[in-house]
Amino acid sequence: LGVEPGGSTGFRRRFEATAYAMATSVDGMDADSIFNAPCLGYGLEDILALPSASAASDNEVDMTTPLSRSVTIMSPFVSAPMDTVTEARMAIQCALMGGIGVIHCNCTPQEQAVQVDKVKKFESGFIMDPFVCGPNDTVETVDKIRLKHDVSTVMICESGMMGNRLLGLVTSRDIDFVEDRTVKLSTVMTSKEKLVIAREPIGLSEAMKKLVESKKGKLPILNEGNELVAVVMRSDLKKTKGYPKASVDANRQLLVGAACPALLREAPRVQQLVEAGCDVLFLEASQGSTAEQAEFIRKLKKEYPVLEIVAGNVVTPKQAEPLIAAGADALRVGMGNTSLNSLEEAVAIGRPQGSAVYHVARYAAQFGIPVIADGGITSSSAASMALTLGASTFMCGGLLAGCTESPGDAFYHDGMRLKLYCGMGQLEVMPAQLETKKYSSGGENSGVKKIQGGSGCAVLDRGSMKPIMLTLLEGVKRDIKRLGTSKIEELHADLYSMKTRFHLRSAMSFSAARHGGYA
Repeated sequence: LGVEPGGSTGFRRRFEATAYAMATSVDGMDADSIFNAPCLGYGLEDILALPSASAASDNEVDMTTPLSRSVTIMSPFVSAPMDTVTEARMAIQCALMGGIGVIHCNCTPQEQAVQVDKVKKFESGFIMDPFVCGPNDTVETVDKIRLKHDVSTVMICESGMMGNRLLGLVTSRDIDFVEDRTVKLSTVMTSKEKLVIAREPIGLSEAMKKLVESKKGKLPILNEGNELVAVVMRSDLKKTKGYPKASVDANRQLLVGAACPALLREAPRVQQLVEAGCDVLFLEASQGSTAEQAEFIRKLKKEYPVLEIVAGNVVTPKQAEPLIAAGADALRVGMGNTSLNSLEEAVAIGRPQGSAVYHVARYAAQFGIPVIADGGITSSSAASMALTLGASTFMCGGLLAGCTESPGDAFYHDGMRLKLYCGMGQLEVMPAQLETKKYSSGGENSGVKKIQGGSGCAVLDRGSMKPIMLTLLEGVKRDIKRLGTSKIEELHADLYSMKTRFHLRSAMSFSAARHGGYA
């Protein structure tokens, strides 16, 4: 009757082999099958990625990732441009730890440019624009520079300008105990003859080596005419040693971003930010797909071709298309899922963050445009899932609010040490000029504010952000390793090749995970 050789035993073996092959090859679901299901959207915590064989250790995981087309950072985190989260102090610590901070724009362009300047001057390679005074300037001049820029070293040149013959330098040691602050700097400065100098041309590594050997704090770089062309600082060498994976530019200065409203009238603000040294411009708009934002990007790209521009916020490929066509170098993804920066209509208009990141990242990848997951990042697992679904970086707001480095003073309430954390829609955080331009109804109702939403609260003072972010990044490294990869780009390659498999959480499993039901 056509019984195959081996009888029932052979059939059973073939069946078991086929079942085993199917179980090991197609376990779980690929991302396309999950996210293209009609009428369903998923948040970052609705999905579990199935583990793969791990070959790398935590220390071998490389967290380097593109922030935009041309800017790469050493760790995939970005601090949000909120006035209770990121100013110079937070941006400096973020860059030292390998990420990047984005200075908020809820202030005048001049104030924002000063914050950017503080970050760029915190750590330098060759300082091409040091503070310079003339020999006839007084100690009071140095006091003003110190008060405004928090800098205590001033170079003394013949005409008080860079590119002139160096006469000496003045540090805090020269003037701390000078009682008469009207004394000329020529009488208190350390003369050039007592300084160790270097001649151009010289490489940065060679200059640093000479600085170490000299045991001096500053190394002026002069040309053949004894004219000052640059300075190298010992303090920068110490910072480099303490933070070897800091995000820096080609001149060893810390990377910094700055936010700007996506409005054509904000062009003067952009000019001041570029002059201050801004590396990446983040356009601020709750609904990113507007004709004005696209036109603003085209205008900025024409005036500043090398300026990296992050556009957004978007949640669909259709929204992303005009921004990419206009010249955006990266996209912020997220609408309706942040803790405070949500508009009134966000409960009805938006997209779950997991679905938003996957669809926009997959579309943008065709053009080589990185994606920033903005919103919903409350833990290392959420950050890992955002990266797994295609994001190159993730943005933290509430996670960093209340840290020592965040702006604002701490206060006590009911025995708890607290700091304010405000959404960008609150009138309390709006400077007068922004209220007038953006939130006035105009016409006969010009005195009525039409604020759309926003909220604020007080959060516990969490101390320094360094241990918080180190813990989160270690969790991300662990998850990348569990997926059998050692780089974020490998994570994306596995996603689009359908090698990474997923399961959906049930309501019960989600509750169990929140209460320790999953490792």
